[in-house]
Order: sequence, then C-alpha cells, then structure tokens
Amino acid sequence: MQDKKIISLLPAATEIICALGLEQQLVGRSHECDYPESVKDLPVCSSAKFLPGSDSAEIDRQVKEILSDSLSIYTIDKELIKSLAPDIIITQAQCEVCAVSLKDVELAMSDLLEKGSQVFSLEPHQLSDIYRDIRNLADQLGAGAAGKDLLELSEERIDIIRHKLKFITDKPKVACIEWLSPLMIAGNWTPEIIEIAGGIPVLAEKGKHSGYVSFEDIENEDPDIIVLMPCGFSVERTLKEINLLLELPGWRELKAVQQNRIYIADGNQYFNRSGPRITDSIEIMAEIINPKQFVFGYEGEGWLRLTGF
Repeated sequence: MQDKKIISLLPAATEIICALGLEQQLVGRSHECDYPESVKDLPVCSSAKFLPGSDSAEIDRQVKEILSDSLSIYTIDKELIKSLAPDIIITQAQCEVCAVSLKDVELAMSDLLEKGSQVFSLEPHQLSDIYRDIRNLADQLGAGAAGKDLLELSEERIDIIRHKLKFITDKPKVACIEWLSPLMIAGNWTPEIIEIAGGIPVLAEKGKHSGYVSFEDIENEDPDIIVLMPCGFSVERTLKEINLLLELPGWRELKAVQQNRIYIADGNQYFNRSGPRITDSIEIMAEIINPKQFVFGYEGEGWLRLTGF
C-alpha cells in the first residue's frame, strides 16, 4: 500500500503518528507541533491569532473577543496545504480554543476535500477516548499492529500503578488548575488521571470540559494537593505568572500551601495533550501524589514542587 501524505494540525496527533512509526509520512504540521524534535523541520500550516507571549488574562480576553465574533482563533495556510497535497488532514473536534478544529479545516479546505483529501478528527473527552482515537487512527493509516502494541504498553504501565496503590486507602484531595486568570480547573481526562494516581479529584468531572471556578471554590474544597498545569504552558512559563496565585488573599492559608504540596507540571507537553504521552502524565501524577511509591524520573523536567514562596 502506498504511503499516505499526512498533515497534522494537532500536537497529540503528530505524536501518535510518530509513535506508530509513520513520521516519514508527515508532510506538514501545526504551529504547536513540537514533539518529537524532528517534526520541527516540517512546513508549518497554521498560526494563532492571539499575541504570543501575552499573560493569562490577556490571552483569555483575546480568545473570548475573537470567538464572540464567531471567528476561529487559528489561521490555516490554505495555499501551503494545497501545495503539499495531503491525502489526510488530522484535526480535532474537542475544543475550539486548544487547537485547529474540524470546523476550521472544513471551512478553509472545502475545495481540497472535494478532490479526495480526507479529514480525520480526534474528539477525546476522557482516557478511553484517547486510546480509542489512537486505535482508530492507527487502523486508518494501516498501522493497526503498531497501534495495538502502543496501547498494550500503555495499559501495562497503568496496571503497575494500579497494582502498587491497590491497598492504599489514604487518598488526598487534588485540584489541578488549568488556567491562572481567570481560574479554571482541569476537566476531561484529568480527573481519571488523578484517580489512577491515587487521589480524589475536586471541582471537576470526568469527561466534562474544564470549568471556571472562583478562588472561594478552591478555599471551600481546601485540597490537600494543588497541581498547576496551565494549557499550553511549560513549567518555566507558569513560574512567570505564579504571583497571580501567591498574591491572592487567603492563598497562604490553604492546606496544600501550608503542607508544602503545591506543584507545577508541564501542561503543554503532558497533561493537555491527548496522545501517547498521556501515560507519562499518569506516571507524573503518581510521582506527585505518592512520592514514596513512585519515582519514574520526571521530576525537574515534567514537574517540580513549588518551594520558597
């Protein structure tokens, strides 16, 4: 079977394709696709309309303003994509803010799609959806066996965590903050990640979109552990805005702060991406919640404990 030319407009999809051993079939990527490092050499087929480097509040304001005009917050380079003549364009239908959406592609590339190019859309809301999308994409690309192997390895890694925590009954309450201003708590698959790693998720529901909360909501729950994982932010990027939380009246009275259990995780590379490294994210959360049971080696790169503040 002839290799299909693929454009991925979603970082998670790019990671899936590479994990399946199909990186050589990629001919284009989104502006956010950056893993593995080698994909950065591919032509960039999209861009964001909001200003890069803006702080959390300004990004939120710009995104809401663009969406209020019924516009996409992303621009697709139609001419570049046409010149690359892909057989398949991969996008997502889960979140209009997180990445180029199915609607964006269908509107921008209707003439190309009429000529036979296919669109494959991922739509994950919980962990089972992520693994379903990996399996379906593998089948679509003729890599079913590689997809099966990838999923079996993920299942084995998760089973190790479940087994080690089987008889541990002390489960801390965990709040995962996905945006700093305004405050949002991570939903979708994050509550499941917390549960597998031995915690109790608060202020979020499995399979439901991340939601806005007030600081009073967090104070009322008073979680044992708080993990900061802003969408699209590295650990270093989050540290630049940490004062948004440190200066909140009542922040230092939170149980998690008092017990030195505030953590920053790389949301961009791990928790926000619905690809193969979601299993890494589960291992990171296990290290954070149960450090006596798990040392996978992510500390310092995938996450760190916030100290000295």
